[in-house]
Amino acid sequence: MEHTNADGRMGPLNRTWMEWLTTLPVFLLLILTLLIGTGEMIHGQLLRMGETLFGDTAAGIQYSYLRGDPAKPTCDKDTNIETLVQREMAAPVADDGLGGLFAETKNPDSVRQSILAAQGLCKEKYTFYDNVTNHITPAVRAYRTFETAFFYIFHFGTQYRSLILIIMIAFAALATTINRHHLTLRPPQSVLDYRVYFGATIIANSIGTIAAVFYLIGNRSSGIEMDPVTLAISVVWLFLFSALTLISIFQAFNSPKDATPGGNLFSAYLAVPLYAVMAVVAGTVFFMQDYYGGLLIYMGQLSDYSALFLSLTLFIWIGMLMKQTRLVDLLLDVFRPWGLSPEVLTWVIMLFAAVATAYTGASGIFILAAGAIIYYEVANAGARKQYALAATAMSGSLGVVLRPCLLIILITAMNKEVTSDQLYGHGVWVFFMTSTIFLIVSLMVREKNGPKYKLASPGIAIPAMARALVPVAPYVIIMIIVVMFYRYILDTKLDEYTAAMILPYVMLAIVFFDKVRRKPEPETAGVGVHTAGGQVPPAPVERRSAEAVPAVDRRSGQDRRVTFEYAIRTATNETISHIGALLLLMALSMSLAGVIERTGLMHSFPHTFSNIWVAMTVLMLVKVFIGMVMEPMGAMLLVSTTLAPIAYANGIDPVHFWMMVLTALELGYLLPPVALNQLLTRQVVGEEVMNAADNEAKHMTFYYRYERWLLPVIVISVSLLIVAYGPLLLYGK
Repeated sequence: MEHTNADGRMGPLNRTWMEWLTTLPVFLLLILTLLIGTGEMIHGQLLRMGETLFGDTAAGIQYSYLRGDPAKPTCDKDTNIETLVQREMAAPVADDGLGGLFAETKNPDSVRQSILAAQGLCKEKYTFYDNVTNHITPAVRAYRTFETAFFYIFHFGTQYRSLILIIMIAFAALATTINRHHLTLRPPQSVLDYRVYFGATIIANSIGTIAAVFYLIGNRSSGIEMDPVTLAISVVWLFLFSALTLISIFQAFNSPKDATPGGNLFSAYLAVPLYAVMAVVAGTVFFMQDYYGGLLIYMGQLSDYSALFLSLTLFIWIGMLMKQTRLVDLLLDVFRPWGLSPEVLTWVIMLFAAVATAYTGASGIFILAAGAIIYYEVANAGARKQYALAATAMSGSLGVVLRPCLLIILITAMNKEVTSDQLYGHGVWVFFMTSTIFLIVSLMVREKNGPKYKLASPGIAIPAMARALVPVAPYVIIMIIVVMFYRYILDTKLDEYTAAMILPYVMLAIVFFDKVRRKPEPETAGVGVHTAGGQVPPAPVERRSAEAVPAVDRRSGQDRRVTFEYAIRTATNETISHIGALLLLMALSMSLAGVIERTGLMHSFPHTFSNIWVAMTVLMLVKVFIGMVMEPMGAMLLVSTTLAPIAYANGIDPVHFWMMVLTALELGYLLPPVALNQLLTRQVVGEEVMNAADNEAKHMTFYYRYERWLLPVIVISVSLLIVAYGPLLLYGK
């Protein structure tokens, strides 16, 4: 099967040039990130193994002594003691500067004892040198070469982690721009849409280029010598925005030939990439303040939390790898025999989605990874299309409070008032409450005249459920093996701090198992679609036919019988698109937060309130608004530096405050003008599905016409009110 770019050009080894220029570098950077993350634990085990293999307790030799050739002592162990004593006695007494007032008379016995002690130390050095040298065998040399080489790779990666992150963003952003995969409120379709799209990106990238130039000049002229990493990062940013500007100019003169004629200005504005809007707004404000490098200064906060954002890239990769497996489908097979109603089946799916969200970093990442699967599973179960879209949009909202979600790690990194254990502990209760509210609301809004569902009898469902567990078992065993390997071989347990490093190996093992045991299907199985790095496998059969033939009951992932290498390449291609779109958006969201900070908007915000109830209400509304216009990471940075201190000063418990923040932000991600989770849902299911859902409900009541908006908002709003005000009944004054 060939993989071609949109222009059909192929590169060496039957790989597209885009794959050589983006997929391969990003894949290597992801692997390097894994090595960096696991390097410390692996290196610790290598040191322990070296001690076990080559340490000699009886001789007092530790492996640490053998990691390098010892320096031969320069002292003389066979010197004549009496000669040295006489020489020392004949030497003039050192002048104490006070005419010899405090000078001591030399004593031959004291001098002799001092020289004997020094000679004893010298002999010990020679003994140690000979002992270590004798223990450095060819096997030791081979082992320490491997161990120290691994240490230098790990050390290099740790030292240059921030640079690795920026380079990865640069590769991904270039690919995302070339393939026009930036996040927009609606995809460009008409000629006018594309003109506005390219015009906005040219302006935004030009602003970024100017800011990068002033940022570099400012650092060089500050009088403080730039360290190599900072200099390299500055150059990469300058190269990136310059390249993006040139690409946007080229694309403006080569609009897609399939663009529909005409268009209207409002629709065209909705097609502008969100990162471009943020860059233009933030850059313009900074330029008006003569703060020309401000855009890059605030984007530089990515480097401050480079380890966290590198973990985010790995979580994105985990999500895309999961898309290449049948894992989600096989898990759903376990519950199909019960004949659950769409609402109850959706609730079960949401429970699984919450756990998966926690292990894929954030709500948006999970929607990108499994949103299409969730939509088609819910729709094929007989649910309304609007209901299926609603479930997809909030599929990632329930798990952001569960261990090991990355957002909580970011909160604890910036706020010493709370710990991850506290937030995860309370998050479990918030999760159960929100999921229960979702089930209750779903059952309340069922169509009164809709189809009736009856549970299958246990005698039929349980045996079928047991049979469905059989194909799931190998995947579970693989997970356990990898996790136990880390736990007992590398002495590292799976938790919120190690999940980003362990789970990629779990998913790679699962993808390998999923592909090598199934032969690839013929090339005629379907037609692929283009992504940032080339072509991806076609959508599952029942997904392509679900709209036309709802009765089709084929297992999703049925035609993903591709090779392991192809699956990894496809997952990496999709990862590139999302890294380029999401992380560039996050970086510019930080600049937007900088605008709020520098304009003094938060200084005009009240710092004290008449009572804790008013404080909670105002802060809650502000958090919802922030979620409506900013992505999660930038929002957390803004809240941590500006609003969290106000909450603490007004008597709001820190744990309570952050539980409210997480819930309020999730509500914001479901509301216009951005509605990030709704936006990502549109991206993964496609415009045709959205239009079909609208057409299906156009003759129904107001609620059912807009259910994809109203259902998630109702559920999260009720949860937010309980989270915000419930605890105040216990401790509020």
